[in-house]
Amino acid sequence: MRGVREQTRYGTRWAHSNAILLILAIFAAGINGIAGAASKPIKILAIGTSLTQGYNLPPGTDFTAVLQAQLKAKGHDVVVVNAGVSGDTTAGGLARLDWALTGDTVGAIVELGSNDALRGLDVSQTRKNLDLVLTKLKARKIAVLFTGMKSPRNLGPEYVAAFDAIYPELAKKHGVLLYPFFLEGVAANLKLNQKDGIHPNEAGTKVIVKGMLPYIEKLLLQIEAKPTPPATH
Repeated sequence: MRGVREQTRYGTRWAHSNAILLILAIFAAGINGIAGAASKPIKILAIGTSLTQGYNLPPGTDFTAVLQAQLKAKGHDVVVVNAGVSGDTTAGGLARLDWALTGDTVGAIVELGSNDALRGLDVSQTRKNLDLVLTKLKARKIAVLFTGMKSPRNLGPEYVAAFDAIYPELAKKHGVLLYPFFLEGVAANLKLNQKDGIHPNEAGTKVIVKGMLPYIEKLLLQIEAKPTPPATH
């Protein structure tokens, strides 16, 4: 009987050792999980038109790709999601916003309105659509960089004034960052645009990103100052 008791005792000690090792393994896995969550890249959605999409540009040279590369070069762990659609209007952007967003999206670049102006669409409706886009993003506590657009000057002074005023006024209303003109330094510059004179070429895209980069870094500061959103399933 003594031998059995010793075997039982050792067996019990072995079980205790295994239990301790299991607890330590679970604890280590938890620490690794926390570290993994802390190091998760910042996800920014860029919703817009062909200017965001990268119309007729080689892969890896569109606005979002160049912006992401520049941010990473500056030490920012950021993923910029390209949600640009060629020919999209503010109505189209509003309609697809909800499914374009994912639970881990914490920032957004809104580039919408150029096609509304090119088509001479009703300014009040464009304003309403953009207002709703910003309202939806604000409700989700997503930090926003709102990029302005300018109306073609041949639509008349009243249309131009009403359209151009949309961006600063809505940015003020919603308290979001404003980059006054998406095509700053590029519009009407033949060397920086494709043959159509509307869409930036590779050089033009780099100019856009360079001008916008300080605003994006302000956006990142806003994101980093906010508590991390809970994970969604």
